[in-house]
Amino acid sequence: MSRNARVVWERRTRTPDVKPRVIVIGAGVAGMAVGCYGQMSGLETRIFESHVLPGGCCTAWAREGYLLDYCIDWLNGTAPDNEANQVWRELGALDGKTVTTFTEFNRVVAEDGRSVTFHTDPDLLQAELEACSPADSAKIRAFCADLRRFGRVDIHPFLTPPPLMPWRDKLRMLGKVLPAFRLFWRTGGTQMADFADSLSDPFLATAFRNMFFQDPKNFAMLPYHYTMSQAHKGNVGVPQGGSLGLARSIEERYAGLGGRIDFRAKVARVLVEDGRAVGVELRNGERHYADHVVAACDGLTTVSKLLGGEYTNPRLDTLLNEVLPDPEQLYPALVSVFVGFRGDVGADEPASTTYLLSDEDAARLPGALQKSLVVHLRSRVMAGLAPEGRSLIHCNYFSDFDTWKGLRKADRRAYWDLKREPVAFIREFLERRFPGIDERIELVQVATPATTERYTGNHRGAILAWKSPKADDLLDDLIAKDRLALPGLAGFHLAGHWVGGGSLIKAAASGRFAVQYLCRELGVPFRAQESGGTEPWHAGKLGEMPQLDNWTERPRAARPTARTSRT
Repeated sequence: MSRNARVVWERRTRTPDVKPRVIVIGAGVAGMAVGCYGQMSGLETRIFESHVLPGGCCTAWAREGYLLDYCIDWLNGTAPDNEANQVWRELGALDGKTVTTFTEFNRVVAEDGRSVTFHTDPDLLQAELEACSPADSAKIRAFCADLRRFGRVDIHPFLTPPPLMPWRDKLRMLGKVLPAFRLFWRTGGTQMADFADSLSDPFLATAFRNMFFQDPKNFAMLPYHYTMSQAHKGNVGVPQGGSLGLARSIEERYAGLGGRIDFRAKVARVLVEDGRAVGVELRNGERHYADHVVAACDGLTTVSKLLGGEYTNPRLDTLLNEVLPDPEQLYPALVSVFVGFRGDVGADEPASTTYLLSDEDAARLPGALQKSLVVHLRSRVMAGLAPEGRSLIHCNYFSDFDTWKGLRKADRRAYWDLKREPVAFIREFLERRFPGIDERIELVQVATPATTERYTGNHRGAILAWKSPKADDLLDDLIAKDRLALPGLAGFHLAGHWVGGGSLIKAAASGRFAVQYLCRELGVPFRAQESGGTEPWHAGKLGEMPQLDNWTERPRAARPTARTSRT
């Protein structure tokens, strides 16, 4: 929307008969959740988004008939009768959609061809792992026993932040937690790396670390058990429409509730008067005023730029000044290489495989933090990503941010040239695995950590924010003790994965929590209703698909005219 067409919110005061206005910064999943719950609660909300698409990192883009889906490998809350699913129903995120669930979570393949498959069924998994390493049977049986125990635990605390939870709900939650206390204590206090190191088989130890595609490090056992057990129950899957489809569905729900998103509207600062947030100023100089502001964008940007470093709290200070500078505490950025090709690979190939690489192969992936490559047969789990008779593969690896950001800033042509290196390796690697595929490749696109930062604003391109146990404790306190607010600044709340946790459901729940807190401050009752939408999902709901760059790696016959990707 152009500056001349945008309606400016100029109202500085309101009468009791006028709805309170709320400005939301960022149209990611958290920001749109704030908007939806705000509208449901009788507020007038408006979201300002710097990009041309909703969803933040939960996105996709189009190129030559292919839809390059960037985010969702799995989504928590796809089965009915739990709080995570209730949040998605309230946001309309799964309206009219089918869900693809998993019987196999991931396969890990060593250089010598040895492999292990992580089945979601604990019985199948136990048999697979024991066959891989009989010497580790005792530890394998204990792991799978805990997996079965998690399958019987039904705890999904995504509806109400602890300070606002009625006592009857707290007692009900306590009744669920106490019987599983030892399970949570044991798995939450044991790092996956420590468990893996205790195994006698080196390959199996490495495979366990890569159960979630690559080794995130600093991860306790608990999220592995929880996610695998939920996948077995069908509560972890991939919804029809994928990442952008999820974002568009929430956007549709928000618009149906009367909300408004202004795209290409970058917020430069939060306006503060007498210790209260009163609006925002956009980069083009426009000022919009409201009764409340919610920042659902990058946490460091919010504190250091939008608020000018004047407002924070001790826990946020610790996160941003002590935890954030340590790369080991931040979820790594990704290099993503999308490969579109004619035909398909063998039907017996699993949807997701982590290949462990030799030193020589790993050295050919610029910025690689680990000696592995994830090959995800994207069009196997999401229909509509490739034209008829074609398929899409998403290859990715954890990468250093500075390798890409520094080069893009210092020498754009050298940056483009560097992007060709993973393309060349991955084409060769796929040809080794699937002979004849190279001549069928029609499209290759690369997104680097610098790309992620450029389009989403996420610090260092980290799409899942924190991976630190210390950060988890601080986030819990930000929600429960600080109430997603900052001392000395009224009329302002935080939301998003930088303050609520890294998964999509946690981002959405943080938006729900923020609205519950701001409704309490504004004296407005919080309300939430399920969407109830029944129209079947179809590709037309993705809307207009922008072409986010001006280059694609061409097939070999056309390579002499190719230029480097400018994302």
